[in-house]
Amino acid sequence: MRILLSNDDGILAPGLAVLEKIARQLSDDVWIVAPETDQSGKGHSLTLHDPVRIRQIDDRRFAVGGTPTDCVIMAMRQILPEKPDLVLSGVNRGANIADDVTYSGTVACAMEGTILGVKSIALSQSYAFDSGRTPDWSAAETHGADIVRRILAHGIPDGILINVNFPACPAADVAGVEITSQCTRVESLIGVEKRIDARQMPYYWISYRRSWDNPAVKTDMWALSQKLISITPLLLDLTDRATAESLSKAFG
Repeated sequence: MRILLSNDDGILAPGLAVLEKIARQLSDDVWIVAPETDQSGKGHSLTLHDPVRIRQIDDRRFAVGGTPTDCVIMAMRQILPEKPDLVLSGVNRGANIADDVTYSGTVACAMEGTILGVKSIALSQSYAFDSGRTPDWSAAETHGADIVRRILAHGIPDGILINVNFPACPAADVAGVEITSQCTRVESLIGVEKRIDARQMPYYWISYRRSWDNPAVKTDMWALSQKLISITPLLLDLTDRATAESLSKAFG
């Protein structure tokens, strides 16, 4: 099995090293194509107005000067000798759950892999975001390979990607696995902080905060709060068919 690894945290990210350990428990044919720099929050974006450059690090490790989506495209169109059998993305530093999946470059790698016809799984490690601590990677590192094996044994339908999130606890404290739905937050967690520079001109930071208030049971956010590994199948097809049907009637 040929496995392509990518991420959005960059080629030097600790989570990518964790992902490589997971992948090498599954196959010896592992290729790494990841962004040259941190691309968190880039979502499913493409680089269209600038050249994309590739830096080869070793035989099967490459850094790409572009987005996570660029990395998967360049891997499949330019770098790998043949299409991979599996795309693994991550392990992201922080959970990718609820509405955050639309911002996530980690999930975007799996989206692009799915679009290009390859079974794809995104993996993320939750941690205590507000404390400033780095993640305890042991949950992902210990359970990751088994989770991937079990997903592949079951099979991933065409047009579906799998979003896996590991809880913020040591591996020994993981309470189990839950198949979940994507949670929806009550309000946006994105804010804007205004600051003043040395010339008394305003500038702005887009800020982000975490909220875990009362998540619905059996959702991704709820699972992590219960120290469960969350596995969420996501559709590429975003069509709301019930609304499409009602609109069809409204427009005759």
